[in-house]
Amino acid sequence: MSAQIILDYFPKLTEVQTTQIKQLETLYKEWNERINVISRKDFEHFYERHVLHALSIAKFLTFKDGSSILDLGTGGGFPGIPLAILFPTIHFTLIDGIGKKIMVVEEIVAALGLQNVTPIKGRAEELKEKFDFVVTRAVAPMQELCNWSQKLIKKDDIHAVPNGIIALKGGDLKEELKPFKKNKIVVDIHSYFPLPYFETKKLVHVY
Repeated sequence: MSAQIILDYFPKLTEVQTTQIKQLETLYKEWNERINVISRKDFEHFYERHVLHALSIAKFLTFKDGSSILDLGTGGGFPGIPLAILFPTIHFTLIDGIGKKIMVVEEIVAALGLQNVTPIKGRAEELKEKFDFVVTRAVAPMQELCNWSQKLIKKDDIHAVPNGIIALKGGDLKEELKPFKKNKIVVDIHSYFPLPYFETKKLVHVY
């Protein structure tokens, strides 16, 4: 599946954004041959399972100019890098504890010419900055994410939904979400992208 799937769901991308989206596969393919940041058996579905999945957050919420987002446990740069392409006026901090992965993120950010991304090797507990949202994909159970992120989220809301964590999840979340009785929104990603891969995928916003 090519980059066209992204352009089909996000038809208003600028020429620069379209070029950056098209560059992603080549850049990740080159780096993945050296450092495994994306499952190799998964790579043929790169645009659907990685880029489009990351961009489901953009279907849920349009970030306001000047806001700041933390991608916690970014791995090879997901969901942060696709979101940074889509939202060039938003600042993204991408953090991961594994140096090799952050090196790949740094190289890809430089190759794309993204000025709105700060990659950091480290842990969430070490951060002093505060953010409007923490985004994450398949990193840890929701309760752990909350424990790590609580002190990092700004108090003042400026978006259509309250500041908090936006996590991309899969599978049965009943037990995981039991502690979150009220302050949560759960969206079936399949409602944004009606493709078989997304049938079990959820976006969870906890605030």
